[in-house]
Amino acid sequence: MAKYTYESIMSELKSGVYKPVYYLMGEEGYFTDRITSYIIENALTEVERDFNLTVFYGLDTDIDTIVTAAKRFPMMAERQVIVVKEAQMLKNLDALQFYLQAPQPTTVLVFAHKNGSIDKRKKVASELERSGVVLDSKKMREDQLPAFINSYLREKQLTADNKSVLMMKESVGADLSRLAGEIDKLAIALPVGSVNITPELVEEHIGISKEYNNFELQNALVNKDILKANKIINYFAQNPKKNPIQMTLALLFGFFSNVMMCYYAPDKSERGVAEFLGLRSAWGVGDYIKAMRNYKAVHVLEILHLIRLADAQSKGAEGPQTTDGEIMRELLYRILH
Repeated sequence: MAKYTYESIMSELKSGVYKPVYYLMGEEGYFTDRITSYIIENALTEVERDFNLTVFYGLDTDIDTIVTAAKRFPMMAERQVIVVKEAQMLKNLDALQFYLQAPQPTTVLVFAHKNGSIDKRKKVASELERSGVVLDSKKMREDQLPAFINSYLREKQLTADNKSVLMMKESVGADLSRLAGEIDKLAIALPVGSVNITPELVEEHIGISKEYNNFELQNALVNKDILKANKIINYFAQNPKKNPIQMTLALLFGFFSNVMMCYYAPDKSERGVAEFLGLRSAWGVGDYIKAMRNYKAVHVLEILHLIRLADAQSKGAEGPQTTDGEIMRELLYRILH
């Protein structure tokens, strides 16, 4: 059986194909919310929703009540929609397997399960996969965020250059709901007739400096631009709350870990490196390749060790306590020299 993704589910829904059961779960609640909202807003007309939309909450209902409602026929409509929010709070989910053996074809039953997944070893899990649509959303990795941002921008018929995308990624992180909300906010702030989000707009409305941020620091290190790197670190030292050292270290460690992996790629082209790293596109791979030219593998290995030491020092685990600014200045010096 084909494994469902958010994109494949949305593609089916937008073409008018509705399955009898959806079980939406996982660590990333954003996709669960988007699919649930789409079904509520599009499976029925506004008039049909008055009689054919039922919303339950897992803590306040049970499987017998849900199944009884699901077996009803729609009233003056092609289908009825039943949504179970907070489905993770349901007790005795196993009892659902009997309904799943012959689900009501005129019912669209949606379970929105947040912050986790059901035990896939249970019989009800295999029945869900056999007769319905199951989505298990994982938390999005940092390297996947630019693709998500660009996809959401296209959905909103907006554009943004690479710098703006990375500024949004750095400012918001992997909270997809907030990330989408920030893009919506930027869309409202755009001048009339404009569809392009700029670094200036991101700086003004999200609050991250277009010149002094982790993306620019990474860029300075890739290019071994000592002056630029030190300017950024001095800015970080003066604004520690806006630029926490743990976030900077985590991003640098992730970047140089990928650079280290690139040395093992059999094909060192952008496409080859992207495939080796398991990236969906070659977007951003150029920095890895440039870093490979500017840093030998043994130096990259040493950089990863230095970042670990800096992280331990920032938490007071390595010798006398020093300021975050001093730790970062020392780290940069040892990376660049």
